[in-house]
Amino acid sequence: MIDSPSSNPSSQAFPDLPALLDMVSAAAAQAPAQRKGFRIHGSGSHDFYGQALEGELLETRGLSGIVQYEPSELVITVAAGTPLIDLEKALAAQGQCLAFEPPVFASVRDRSQATVGGMVAAGLSGPARASVGAVRDYVLGLKFINGRGEHLSFGGQVMKNVAGYDVSRLLAGSWGTLGLITEVSLKVLPIAPAQAFFMCQLPQAQALDVLHRWGGQPLPLNASCWVQDTTAPGAPNMLFLRLRGAQAAVAAAQLRMSQDVAALNSELIEQPADGAAQDWLASADQRLPFFTHAASSPDLALWRLSVPQTAPVLNLPDTASSPFIEWHGGQRWVWAPLSDAQALRREAMAVGGQATLFRRPQQASAAVPVPVPVFTPLDAVQQRIQQALKHEFDPAGLFGPCRLNAHF
Repeated sequence: MIDSPSSNPSSQAFPDLPALLDMVSAAAAQAPAQRKGFRIHGSGSHDFYGQALEGELLETRGLSGIVQYEPSELVITVAAGTPLIDLEKALAAQGQCLAFEPPVFASVRDRSQATVGGMVAAGLSGPARASVGAVRDYVLGLKFINGRGEHLSFGGQVMKNVAGYDVSRLLAGSWGTLGLITEVSLKVLPIAPAQAFFMCQLPQAQALDVLHRWGGQPLPLNASCWVQDTTAPGAPNMLFLRLRGAQAAVAAAQLRMSQDVAALNSELIEQPADGAAQDWLASADQRLPFFTHAASSPDLALWRLSVPQTAPVLNLPDTASSPFIEWHGGQRWVWAPLSDAQALRREAMAVGGQATLFRRPQQASAAVPVPVPVFTPLDAVQQRIQQALKHEFDPAGLFGPCRLNAHF
C-alpha cells in the first residue's frame, strides 16, 4: 500500500510529515553530483554506533504521539518520534511492557529523550533478549518513507498478517539506511506477576555449563549475566540471574537452581528486589562498572561478540578484558584495542558467531570511519543481498550513507 501525503491520516495528524516527504522527494530528484544524503535523528542516543555518520539531519521529533492502543489486544501503534518514556508509561498504566527491554545508553541518561523510531531502527534488545525475543519479533507493522519519497505501509496490528516478504521486520535493525520510519505497531506483553533476583560465585566455564543445562529445562529464567565483579586481580567471578513468571514457577525454579549451584560448591543468594532491578536496568543501558571503568582508557574499544548460547569459553587475546556475558551465553562484551579485530573475529567465527565494533576508542570521532570494519565483513552472497535491498528501498542512496559500511 502506498499512502499519499494528502490522503494519509497520519500526514494530517503530524504536520512535519509532508515536509519530510517533500525533502526526500526533492533530494531523490536531484542529479547524483548534487544529491545530499540524510541522517535520521531522534535523540542521537545511538550516534556512537556504525562505520561513520554522514548526511543532513532528518528530525523525527515532530512525529510524536500514541496513534492507537488496544490493551486487551496487546497492540499499540506509535509515531516514530514519540519519546520512549511516554510509551513505557502508557503501557505500565495498563500493567503491560516492552518485554525486550530496549536499552538507552550512557549518552542519554534516561528515557525522556530516546525515541520509539530509534528503538526500532537500532533493533537492540536488553537483558531479556534470549528469553523473550528481539525487537523485530514484536514489530507487527510500520509506515516509512523510502528513498523515492513514497510513504509506504506494511504489516498491520495482528501477528498473522504477512504474505511474502516481511518488510516491517526488515526495517528493525536497519539503522535508518533503508528509509525513515514514521509509525510502528508493536506487540506488548503483560508485566510478569512475580520476579526474583539471585547471584552466585562461579568461574566462567561452570557458569556457562549450568546456563546451558538450565536452557533445556522449563525454568522462568528471564535474564542472566556473568562478570568478573571488579577489575582487581583475583576478583570474584559472579553469575547474576533474574527469574520472571508465575509465583509458583519462580519458587520452584529457585529450589531447582539452588540444588544445581550447591552441587558446584557455591550458593544461590537472593538479592534485594529494588537494588537488583536498578542493576539490570543499568546493565541494559551500559552503566555498570564493566562499561564505565574500561571506557576511561582511550585506546580500548568495546566489542560485541554474538555467538551461540552453547559456545564455550572463548580464547580471547591477552590484551582483551575478561568478558561480560549476557543472554545465557549468547552475547559477550569485551574491551580490546582495534588491533585485536582480526583475532576477535576469528575466535567468534570459529564457534559460529561474529564480532562487532560497538563503541570505538574515546579519541575516535563517530563522524570519521575507523581503520577497521565495524561489522564482520559479509561474504559475496550476503553482500549482494544487502546491496539489492538497499537499491530497492533507497536507489539514490539517500539514507545513512556509510553508516553500515564505507560503500553505502
